[in-house]
Amino acid sequence: MLNNPLLIGQGIPPFPEILPEHVVPAVTQLLPELELELESLENKLNGLEHPTWQDLVEPLDRLGDRLTWTWGAVGHLLSVKNSPELRTAQETMQPEVVKFFTRLSQSVPIYQAFKKLKSSSEWQNLEPAQHRIVESAIRDAELSGIGLTGADQEKFNTIAIALAELSTKFANNVLDATKAFSLVLTTPEELDGLPPSLLSLAAQSAGEEGKWKITLDYPSYVPFMQHSTRADLREQLYKAFLSRASSGDLDNQPIITKILELRQAKAKLLGFNSYAELSLASKMAPEVAAVEKLLEELRLPSYAAALQDLETLKEFSGKSELKPWDISFWAERYREAKFAYTDEELRPYFPLPQVLDGLFSLVKRLFGITVKPADGKAPVWHEDVRFFEIWDQDQHIASFYLDPYSRPAEKRGGAWMNDCIGRAKLGSEVRKPIAYLICNQTPPIKDQNQDQAEDQPSLMTFSEVETLFHEFGHGLQHMLTRVDFAAAAGINNVEWDAVELPSQFMENWCYDRPTLLDAKTGMARHYQTGEVLPEHYYQKLVSAKNYMTGSATLRQIHFSLIDIELHHRYDGTETLSDLRSRLAQTTMIIPPIPEDNFLCSFGHIFAGGYAAGYYSYKWAEVLSADAFAAFEDAGLDNEMAIAEIGKRYRDTVLALGGSKHPLEVFKAFRGREPITTPLLRHSGLVQAA
Repeated sequence: MLNNPLLIGQGIPPFPEILPEHVVPAVTQLLPELELELESLENKLNGLEHPTWQDLVEPLDRLGDRLTWTWGAVGHLLSVKNSPELRTAQETMQPEVVKFFTRLSQSVPIYQAFKKLKSSSEWQNLEPAQHRIVESAIRDAELSGIGLTGADQEKFNTIAIALAELSTKFANNVLDATKAFSLVLTTPEELDGLPPSLLSLAAQSAGEEGKWKITLDYPSYVPFMQHSTRADLREQLYKAFLSRASSGDLDNQPIITKILELRQAKAKLLGFNSYAELSLASKMAPEVAAVEKLLEELRLPSYAAALQDLETLKEFSGKSELKPWDISFWAERYREAKFAYTDEELRPYFPLPQVLDGLFSLVKRLFGITVKPADGKAPVWHEDVRFFEIWDQDQHIASFYLDPYSRPAEKRGGAWMNDCIGRAKLGSEVRKPIAYLICNQTPPIKDQNQDQAEDQPSLMTFSEVETLFHEFGHGLQHMLTRVDFAAAAGINNVEWDAVELPSQFMENWCYDRPTLLDAKTGMARHYQTGEVLPEHYYQKLVSAKNYMTGSATLRQIHFSLIDIELHHRYDGTETLSDLRSRLAQTTMIIPPIPEDNFLCSFGHIFAGGYAAGYYSYKWAEVLSADAFAAFEDAGLDNEMAIAEIGKRYRDTVLALGGSKHPLEVFKAFRGREPITTPLLRHSGLVQAA
């Protein structure tokens, strides 16, 4: 057991040494130790009439740290290096871990101690961040069933374990279903229209001369749907994508029904009318009505714009009717005709190394920080993973991992930021934060023919560039926090519907002229010639920014409203498919086809943290667009103003983390409450509104 890397409990996990067979013994040993620590803490608190911060919060942080360090490493590897052995080990121990977290969240002595601390004389001497932590702890305990007793508490705890297991099963089914399907192409007719980058990737995936393999992984699926001239193959791929995990052994439909049933039961036990009300109890949005009001404000202009988008495509294609699998194809053809460029033409100007240089120059310009490569300074889980350090003048303040490329066999799809280590003051030392930044972009193409030839770097689509900036925005909030209390540092204790502010804010800079085109620091340069992206391409990129934005916004609203409906009003009397069709009448321009079972792969709400919270993307986009408007108002070419506003943004949005309510943080930066006008303007929906 001394050699078990999952029991180190501090520092960066030694990923190459962690094996699936370490999971069960490590967690089996750790949990009883933590149980004893928890009992000892509870006994101590029971004997205190006036518990202090040092009596309560500090030992609690240490206790939580040990388990999140071990279980966090397991969860991270499950998402980036999935294997049947690791899954089995994780599934074996998950119920025990959930039991412990539930036991911790329902500890009456700890709950009482927090309440005593809040009403003690020491309360006045605590900082605002500490106030927020204590108040959140009391609220979270109440939302974790602290007030329940006997059979109700037992039922609540059984639900917690079942929900954790179901969400893991849901995610694994989606991963397996994505992996199980492929379309192998062998004739020139089948390859017609496909761009060179997709052909290289498909040849690499097939690994056999004369064959090209298309998969349901985004870097393969999206360009195929945009470029394949074969409508029959697009239809086949589209139906496979939207019916993932909806049949056979991997069918997620019964899992969805069970998850919704259990969530509703959990909400009822806690005295809420619906799971959506329970979800909003810890969010920035005050109630379901406020969420639906915002979504409706955005739905009206985006529906009108999306309707216009479809008419335009019909006219351009010369077809009176377009099928769902035709939309991406014709949207891409029309965009090429209207703006006279293709995504593929731009790829050579966005090699990953150059994009990173541009991103790092931008954050230096905005926030005065320097990002330095530190490969080799930290253990990695795959050879493609890189490690970087963040410096503020001559001080190293944070680090991050970057795992950029798609690996469909072992890595889940999508992109995310997660915390590896959070900032905290431990004695006189400050523990430096470390982030995981995970993307799923097109990998470099290995040269198959010449030993001496250089591999082609990862050439990014513009949307992959935006995704990288998005995740880096999350990373900045985690890494640039100045809060010393772990429970409110970085993204901790930030209301879920405000957590997308820093990420969506960063996406705006992808269109900023200096960020793209500056002679020294611009990120858009041809990977072979070093030529800066020509001006005509830049102009086209900017004018194409809001292309089909009505359709894109409407799609997000469709997902958000389905999520709210499922968690607020759904009672099982109509089928999931009928519910979807009903909402589609006002949120989709082309109704869903019978094979469309997208809910079965909607991981955000069934396997992620977005249950009754998918609206958060739009809620936070209002904040992020308004925050970026502060820089626009000052003039994006005014370097002095940009640096000054960047400092204020860093000192508020990025530094304060969860130490204050997000509305207070926003007002500290912007000087007023947020408004929706900048978002409608940025989305090109002002006229429609």
